[in-house]
Amino acid sequence: MASEAEHARTTGRVLPVSPALSGLLPAAGLRRGSTVSVLGSTSLMLTLLAAATAGGAWAVAVGLPALGVVAAAELGVEVGRLALVPRPGAEFPAVTAALLDGFDLVVVGPGLARPDVARRLSARARNRGSVLLSLGSWPGAEVELSCRRSRWTGFTGDGAGYLRAREVEVRTGGRGAAARPMSVSLRFPGEGEVQRVGFPAARWGTA
Repeated sequence: MASEAEHARTTGRVLPVSPALSGLLPAAGLRRGSTVSVLGSTSLMLTLLAAATAGGAWAVAVGLPALGVVAAAELGVEVGRLALVPRPGAEFPAVTAALLDGFDLVVVGPGLARPDVARRLSARARNRGSVLLSLGSWPGAEVELSCRRSRWTGFTGDGAGYLRAREVEVRTGGRGAAARPMSVSLRFPGEGEVQRVGFPAARWGTA
């Protein structure tokens, strides 16, 4: 399996992610044609885009009007390769389908797609070889990443100090190769690349 994953990466069928995140995904990256949902963390979603956009991939965020470009840049996203469609309105299905034709990664906001629309958009991503990422639950997602617990570091015992980083527990599950649940602890610094704090008890064979 490891050789298959390496072949997929070298042939461009898998977009890269930070080394701290690679063990969360069955292909050790974002497989083209897949749908991934992220629950509970915009930071985690943006971090998934970082290595891919730095490597030349184009991304677009749809239906996320509060998404901060500065925050994206601090988490490593190449913002010159990130487009924003903050309020697609009633045209969300048509707009997103068109974007899946032209972008490598399409991020969609929560609660925008009915189940039937979600299935059609996942099929579109699969046919076009793009990656569909949902900030929120998504029917039929191959991989689901959820942030369960978090804590800030930098405070002293008396409440003084500065917030320096946030540590979160990320649980992953899904269908097929992603069906086996696992969890890791990640540290999101104020700036810079995400770091792995704890290692999972079990890792994907492709990581």
